[in-house]
Amino acid sequence: MGHGHTHGSHHHPHHHDHDHDHAHDTTAPLPATFDTSVPDEALSPEQQSRRALLRRAGLLGAGLAAGSVLTAGAAHAAPATAAANGRRGKGFLWLAGDHHIHTQYSSDGKYRVVDQVRQGARHGMDWLVITDHGSTTHARIGVEKVNPDIQDARSAHKDTLVFQGLEWNIPAAEHGTVFVHPGRNEVEVLKQFESGYDGAVKAASGSSPANEALAIAGLAFLSDQVGRRKVRDALMLANHPARKGIDSPHELRAWRDATPAGHRIAVGMEGAPGHQAAGLPGPLGPGGARGIYNNSPGGDSFPGYPLESYRTWGGFDWMTATVGGLWDSLLAEGKPWWITANSDSHQVYGDTAARGGGDFSANGRYDDPVYGGSIDITENDYWPGYYSRTHVGADGFSYAAVMDGIRAGRIWVDHGQLISGLDVRVTGGGRWATLGGALHVKKGTRVQLTVDVALAGGPNWAGFQPTLARVDVVQGDVTGEAKDKDTFTAPTAKVVKSYEVNKNTGTVRLTYDLGRVDRPVYLRLRGTDGNRTAVGAMGAAVDPHGPAIDVVGDADPWRDLWFYSNPVWVLPS
Repeated sequence: MGHGHTHGSHHHPHHHDHDHDHAHDTTAPLPATFDTSVPDEALSPEQQSRRALLRRAGLLGAGLAAGSVLTAGAAHAAPATAAANGRRGKGFLWLAGDHHIHTQYSSDGKYRVVDQVRQGARHGMDWLVITDHGSTTHARIGVEKVNPDIQDARSAHKDTLVFQGLEWNIPAAEHGTVFVHPGRNEVEVLKQFESGYDGAVKAASGSSPANEALAIAGLAFLSDQVGRRKVRDALMLANHPARKGIDSPHELRAWRDATPAGHRIAVGMEGAPGHQAAGLPGPLGPGGARGIYNNSPGGDSFPGYPLESYRTWGGFDWMTATVGGLWDSLLAEGKPWWITANSDSHQVYGDTAARGGGDFSANGRYDDPVYGGSIDITENDYWPGYYSRTHVGADGFSYAAVMDGIRAGRIWVDHGQLISGLDVRVTGGGRWATLGGALHVKKGTRVQLTVDVALAGGPNWAGFQPTLARVDVVQGDVTGEAKDKDTFTAPTAKVVKSYEVNKNTGTVRLTYDLGRVDRPVYLRLRGTDGNRTAVGAMGAAVDPHGPAIDVVGDADPWRDLWFYSNPVWVLPS
């Protein structure tokens, strides 16, 4: 079955690129926000706000030092288990970020890089990826031109890691984020990649075997650049995968498997798309579809997808939201495929800025934004961190640690700050594993899932304090490699346990006893504010209270909040 996600395989040996800028090395000190020796009053307002969030989640000071990311769980983390799991005993630094952000270097964007980074920092982001659209103009001049702006933003916001990436027009498919570890060759490698493998640049967007092969070649190119030490690391994540129905199941599998298991380039997809403000009902909102998921099948769409896959469900992509659906079918193979949640920020709802002038195709960018003189309530986006957050468990505050955490699947996502912290452990046989990992035990070992949730504890950016109504545990069997690469169901996956929480302050501990485990399984979590639920697509026996399909024109994102975690596997032998 080739379990490509065991703990050891994630910590791939870094090919130290001797050219790369040592300011981006793993020895970076903790940002002031996380450094408890720096007093609150010495922090900027943005840093104070971020620290308050971390404190609320139990992620400052003692909580980090004690092998658990939540102080509530610290006493229960026996030091031996950390060693058994190949982890140092320190716990992770949970860094919130967004890998899908546009600027004036996108033909449909308007903001400066520093605007997006400043807003991201203000709204609690520790890492950001600037992902302007792949295009002939971007490939020609945009990749170079945006880099000094990214360098300036890195200098101006030292507590925020700012990656350079791009939004790849995946040949034969949808969009994806591609980004690299900062260093001397970041521009050169991205430019070569875009010029050689972007679907728009190469006129290769239609569905065909040749175009699908070009996408695989692009991922192999990135892997080769890492192997040759041109860049220290590179990652790809599929964006809004179900939006047009053109990311077929076999393409997702092919991207995942295109590069060696120990150093996968394509590691996951947006579990929830950006453009969440699009669902705000009129007359004060755009009155559209959350995520701008308002499509129907086209000529290049995968014919097996049902019509309801073209809508979001509780703001999440159908591939992720369906228990027993496409995401579960990938996890049932026993291979990693992670989910994220992002802003896809282009034009922010309620903003007063208007796009600057200038000739985009000649200059590769628009002029800086100007004051527009009115509040724009037709826009679909939020600033990075305002609504959607991707939390990554990192070994430290560095570019490499964030990329390692993403590749390892130590990720959970939330909307509207429904919760502020999550610690997930599966224990058995004197060992433990966390999100993205695998617990290897002898057959018949008793296994327990322990979940510590730090609740909202304070108001979100919409000004209210969300309440976590319920948490669900989803479990599925690992059934091995899918014979049919277009499989998108997992018949064994179902909600095995639900917990009523109905609180919005403090922390709660949830435990689930798997009993004596005799077959390989995986577990994943989701939680909801309970405002909108429906029986899942596979029926009440599989998912009695799942997310409801979002209604176009009436899908206020703040009235339907969810969090999702990535899986953890239990592999008896």
